[in-house]
Amino acid sequence: MTGMTDLHASTAAGQRGPSDHTIRDQIIAAADEHFSRYGYGKTTVADLAKAIGFSKAYIYKFFESKQAIGEAICSMCLGSVTAAVEETLADARSATDKFRRLFMTVAVKTKEIAFNDQKIYEIAAYSCAERWSSATKYIAGIERIVTEIVLEGRASGEFERKTPIDEAVRAIMSVFQPFMNPVMLQYNLEAVPEGANEVASLVLRSLAP
Repeated sequence: MTGMTDLHASTAAGQRGPSDHTIRDQIIAAADEHFSRYGYGKTTVADLAKAIGFSKAYIYKFFESKQAIGEAICSMCLGSVTAAVEETLADARSATDKFRRLFMTVAVKTKEIAFNDQKIYEIAAYSCAERWSSATKYIAGIERIVTEIVLEGRASGEFERKTPIDEAVRAIMSVFQPFMNPVMLQYNLEAVPEGANEVASLVLRSLAP
């Protein structure tokens, strides 16, 4: 995640104090560097303060905890996955095409972000295990997109209409987990992208009318 480009976009929980984006950006960038190099668990707020040249008290004016800083980074990374999904869905030809693109993009981007840097993977694991708001909001956003695609597919006649929509979406999200949850994806890395595409095909066959 080092080299992030949209630090201003972060709205993670735990941010507070002055609305000085420059200082927030410095803190987040230093944290991103430290987490990449030393790992989330081994980095302290004191380490970040020393790296930036601030006092711990000053950092606490902007973030209430190390987790809040981690959430800011997590939000931006997950936001990049959502942005990639929205981009690829924009020119999809059908609900079926959208579903396949959604599944593949989530799998590939999650693998790219979480596993290109093993130290950063630790943040992703914490976010899932501790149910950070950044992670829960991301999952809710993907669930919303899935719901919209299923409804579109039902309206066009591509998907069956007998299964209650909430039941269908819950089942799809459950199938998604091994490819969108970093903790589970670590055991399925070799299945991306081919395996992810096979699972998407299986789900699409179950959605057929």
